[in-house]
Amino acid sequence: YEISACLVGSEMCIRDSIITVMVECGLRAGEATGLRWENINLDTGEISVNHTLIYYSHREKGCLYGINTPKTEAGNRIVPMTPAVKAAFVQEREYQKKTGISCKVTIDGYTDFIFVNRFGECQHHSTINKGIDRIIRDCNEEQLAKCESGTIKPKNLVLLPKFSCHSLRHTCATRLCEAGINMKVIQDVLGHADTVSYTHLRA
Repeated sequence: YEISACLVGSEMCIRDSIITVMVECGLRAGEATGLRWENINLDTGEISVNHTLIYYSHREKGCLYGINTPKTEAGNRIVPMTPAVKAAFVQEREYQKKTGISCKVTIDGYTDFIFVNRFGECQHHSTINKGIDRIIRDCNEEQLAKCESGTIKPKNLVLLPKFSCHSLRHTCATRLCEAGINMKVIQDVLGHADTVSYTHLRA
């Protein structure tokens, strides 16, 4: 319910394509926001994850975007697309073509980022989190209104808890575990050097 509501509501403030990619592929926020069109292959259904978009404080120039390469070899990986992810990329491309939006920035030699705002600038993970916060608020307000009007019974009332874009990565890991996917495969998809971080999901 949590993720479904998030995707339905995301049209109000952030395009749902990036949320779909994050929850279906388990990408870190910086990996998702740093994706470029050349990193995806719609024909083979693969995403090449080989860098991360970061936002840091510079002593003289203030806060800047930068590019980091993976800390470990495991972070440099190929992630398969689900049908929903492939559709999300197609949707994003068509939306940008229709609205005339395109990437206007170059960061450490990298450009043509997929997920940009209406000004052609890279999406910051805090923007995604703010969008998720608004989605949670609006969905909960709608559910409470239905409860007050008698449309749904109090015992059936389900409210979304607060969560961040990083929670989408954990959701992906949980879903893969629930589906019985081999832990080594999950490790490779998420880009972890080992499985210690999420073996508790098997408990």
